[in-house]
Amino acid sequence: MNKLELMKTANEVRKGIVTAVHSAKSGHPGGSLSAADIYTYLYFEEMNIDPKDPKKADRDRFVLSKGHTAPGYYSTLAHRGFFPVEDLTTLRKVGSYLQGHPDMKHIPGVDMSSGSLGQGISAAVGMAISAKLSNDDYRVYTLLGDGEIQEGQVWEASMLAGHRKLDNLVVIVDNNNLQIERLQTLTLHIRSIRNSRHLTSM
Repeated sequence: MNKLELMKTANEVRKGIVTAVHSAKSGHPGGSLSAADIYTYLYFEEMNIDPKDPKKADRDRFVLSKGHTAPGYYSTLAHRGFFPVEDLTTLRKVGSYLQGHPDMKHIPGVDMSSGSLGQGISAAVGMAISAKLSNDDYRVYTLLGDGEIQEGQVWEASMLAGHRKLDNLVVIVDNNNLQIERLQTLTLHIRSIRNSRHLTSM
């Protein structure tokens, strides 16, 4: 895809987010919308995946560490062809497989269930270590929120990734400066993420 095609696709992903959250009358639109470009680039350009074979052994893995932004994840998966776009209107409804947080047991294309903030990056580090031990060449991508990286577990996982030199792990932070109640900088200022020795050494 060229840049214009990616931009158009990201807008479709955004429409899907709004449709899903409006239908559910609940959900987390802000963090989903702020990550729409990230989701789109990963799933339509960067990652080695196949919607027709979502469990293929050599696929790249993705872990949504900020699991509450599932509407963005679901919209991306739907537009990529993992399941019907029409199913987005069932978000959080009784009996729907598209609940408030990603569930790897029920949603095609989801590699790890997530929800509790900080745990996703730990799972991603484990996947990356597993690939190294098995001599597999897939990459593991994980998306965190900037508020989420206030969690101590995030830094423990980051230190382990640096120590193990996991060059097959890609950690992305959606630095939108927003948390539920107010700006991230007013809740617990993370300063400059780029100045973290552990994150930049991976």
